[in-house]
Amino acid sequence: MNVLMFGWEFPPHISGGLGTACYGLTRALMKTGTGIIFVVPRLFGDEESEQIRLVNASDITVDIRDEVYKSHWDKISYLEIDSTLLPYATDDEYYRIVEQLESGKSLEQLSLHSRKFNFAGGYGKNLMEEVRRYAIVASAIAQQHKFDVIHAHDWLTYLAGIEASKASGKPLVVHMHATEFDRSGENINQDVYQIEKTGMEAADVVIAVSNLTRNVVINRYGIRPEKVITVHNGVEPQKEQSKLMPQKQINDRIVTFLGRITYQKGPEYFIEAAYKVMQKVPDVRFVMAGSGDLLPRMIRRVAALGMATRFHFTGFLKGDDVDRMFGISDVYVMPSVSEPFGISPLEAMRSNVPVIISRQSGVAEVLNHALKVDYWDVNAMADAIYGLLHYPALPSMFRSHGKAEVELIKWDQAGTKVKNIYQQVVHAHTQTTSK
Repeated sequence: MNVLMFGWEFPPHISGGLGTACYGLTRALMKTGTGIIFVVPRLFGDEESEQIRLVNASDITVDIRDEVYKSHWDKISYLEIDSTLLPYATDDEYYRIVEQLESGKSLEQLSLHSRKFNFAGGYGKNLMEEVRRYAIVASAIAQQHKFDVIHAHDWLTYLAGIEASKASGKPLVVHMHATEFDRSGENINQDVYQIEKTGMEAADVVIAVSNLTRNVVINRYGIRPEKVITVHNGVEPQKEQSKLMPQKQINDRIVTFLGRITYQKGPEYFIEAAYKVMQKVPDVRFVMAGSGDLLPRMIRRVAALGMATRFHFTGFLKGDDVDRMFGISDVYVMPSVSEPFGISPLEAMRSNVPVIISRQSGVAEVLNHALKVDYWDVNAMADAIYGLLHYPALPSMFRSHGKAEVELIKWDQAGTKVKNIYQQVVHAHTQTTSK
């Protein structure tokens, strides 16, 4: 079984759970004997690929005059000639192409100096343009490799998966790690929502990371229930403790929030709960590790509450720094407003840190030894933090049972389930095309 997989990021160049999940799943799939061709918009040269075959979309040549490719060019309905979705090397090259198109020349008549798309990668201001360019390149990639099934992760790669499927005739599996409703609440970006809906409608199977996400996919996007399968995420095995765990230099207990500082993650509720705890516990410090659009607002709120001397902002952490942060933490809190799954509580429990999670999270479906509160219930959150700090038996119980529980939630289980999905999809596709 060989898979053409489209992702948007790959360790160590990640901004959150998506890259971590892709890495864990691909490693687990390889243990099952699954061959993987993993495509990203841009490679930096230091990716943790191991035996995974990584493809840099920025290196792919797209020749619109190639008859094999030409038939797929016209199918990309979202391509507009007045945007920077054509192959270009510089701004001057782009404007030269636009001038030729406006003069009446067809795509086939253009004298293109560059036939590669230049991807910046990441999540910059031209993200939507990159998503669409990625889809064009995916069509060419699909014609250059042999594989049995296509797997596209999150909305950023859904269009790429669709075009690759059109070019190759192979079945498509899309993975929903987070919906637009998770990221934006009810104030959704309609363009992103439409890409998500289009991708899931085009797919043979939709993988949801939790039953919570599965219900959103069915009820908010109108996808047929029998087409949506839940596969919970896992967690990587613990690394060598001696190399990663620093000695805490202070006697104060540390309560940690680690995640993007955005609406979805509920950072404001963490701050309000922290303020309540500080009124009763003198030797406690709170850490908010991450970055995001709400960071300035959160800093201002901490200052307004007079907590600045005992509340710390670390910025974005990744890799070993995450393990080091958990190594000095006494409590971990994930107060997400809407969390499709949530890998960070598993990482915390793996490091023997008791966790408090919102009931509005997918990971709550698989964890028994975690304190669960509603994200909006600041009083309950503060009580849970206080209990873990004040009553030694409580964190001791959660540490011992929590670590044992999380050791059973492995990527290997997810890899086996996803491979079974591949086999079913390929079999059904073969049966359909042979008729």
